[in-house]
Amino acid sequence: MTVRDVVFPPGRQALYEKNRYSPAVRSDGFLFVSGQVGSREDGSPEPELGAQVRRAFDNLNAILSAAHCSFDDVVDVTVFMVDPESHFERIWSVVQEYWGEAPHPTVTAVGVTWLYGFQFEIKVIARIPESGMG
Repeated sequence: MTVRDVVFPPGRQALYEKNRYSPAVRSDGFLFVSGQVGSREDGSPEPELGAQVRRAFDNLNAILSAAHCSFDDVVDVTVFMVDPESHFERIWSVVQEYWGEAPHPTVTAVGVTWLYGFQFEIKVIARIPESGMG
């Protein structure tokens, strides 16, 4: 069995261990990041939608940074939204603060009915720069 090369962001390993999943796994030059939500340090959701989206990106960026990546290295994005008909415009206005310049990564947006008390989740695949391999 191959041992997974797991990446943990600083200060949140206990939360991932409690919930029994890896925040990200390096494999063949790519970083596969689990869905990130707008959770505070204790795992509870940010109550306001815009703050929740920002916190999700901050959590994502902490994982990318721990793997020596940035959002510029992201090639594929999947976002999940509860009630996208009502929330899409608000969420997308915040997303643009983090998205960077074109060319942008691919994106798939999925409307869902439940996200464990959250309204937004983002998962990505990033190409690890040569300097970040290992």
